[in-house]
Amino acid sequence: MNSDISKSIDFLLERAGPVIRRRLHRDILGDLTPDEDARLLEEIYALPYYRQVLDYVKPDGYIGNGMHSWDNWRGQVLHATPLQDGECAARLLSYYGIPKDSEIVSRFIAALRDEEVLKAEFSYIPPEVTRYENRFEGLNSGNCLAALIYTMQALLGYGDDYDDLRGFQSISLEGFRRVKGLSSLDDILKYSNTKKPVAYIDSDEYYPNVYTLEYLAYTSGWRNEENVIMLADALNHINEIMKPDNSLSIKVKGKYYAPGMALIFPIRALRVDLVDTIMYRRLLTEIAMLGVGERVGVIRESADNVREALAADGILRFDTRNPKNKRNTPRYIEYPGAYCDVRLESDYTDKTAIDCDLTYWAVEFLHYIDNSIL
Repeated sequence: MNSDISKSIDFLLERAGPVIRRRLHRDILGDLTPDEDARLLEEIYALPYYRQVLDYVKPDGYIGNGMHSWDNWRGQVLHATPLQDGECAARLLSYYGIPKDSEIVSRFIAALRDEEVLKAEFSYIPPEVTRYENRFEGLNSGNCLAALIYTMQALLGYGDDYDDLRGFQSISLEGFRRVKGLSSLDDILKYSNTKKPVAYIDSDEYYPNVYTLEYLAYTSGWRNEENVIMLADALNHINEIMKPDNSLSIKVKGKYYAPGMALIFPIRALRVDLVDTIMYRRLLTEIAMLGVGERVGVIRESADNVREALAADGILRFDTRNPKNKRNTPRYIEYPGAYCDVRLESDYTDKTAIDCDLTYWAVEFLHYIDNSIL
């Protein structure tokens, strides 16, 4: 066992809930027996958020209303909780490690691949009809409904088995190749003729975003040393050329949309004394999942900081004394979503739950680095 994480693993085995313990045995230790797997899954199936998701499963297998969609529409509440949204539901099932051959996941995947089901599901309010009709506009930069639907399938373990999704792998790689060739973001920006000019790219421009990165992180068909090196170099290049005040919109059929998930800013290394955003760790995890190891500078720096933080007692803790850290503390993460980090412990009233979430993240992060392709 890696000496950097042995104390951390001991802590998690003693104190963590069933999601972390199952993922630890399955993904890190590799010693999950069928009997232990069944026992831990029963505990996971009893968790309140999983029970909520069950309430939102529809007869056609789709879960909730829409995906990354409106919570309210003209006074109508569309999501009783965030888990009644397809993206949030998919993320919870993925993070909880619900088996891909389980009925809830396999039926959800079938719904996501059935054009008639999707057309019906995205017709419950007028804006969703238009959104579904335009679902492929912006696919090359990951900024459209189709990219979201493909990425959620990858999160659920189905990213390599379907022609449309394998095509999205090539698109995702091409976005990183595109950014690798830029001297600055200005190389691809255009400006609108509006009173206040908008910096934009066209809907068919290739560019990486959080969803194309996430899609690659959860799939394997693209993996070879050449592609991994290209991704590592592209991610390093992003940190070399991007500015904190960059701005970018996507032009789709004459309208401009701000893609909050585009990789147009420097990526921050993890520091326990600075909680940069509420989606701080997830981005670093998914970069490490690519197999790039410490060839990516921000991963190398983060790993050094994590090892230093674990050295005393094996537990990762964030310093939440300054105002920014308090604002972005993991304590405020309740439901899974597009703009927040991963939470695996179900009850944050237990004061050790955040320690378990952060420490498992550290263990998993170092594990990906230690088992990288490069």
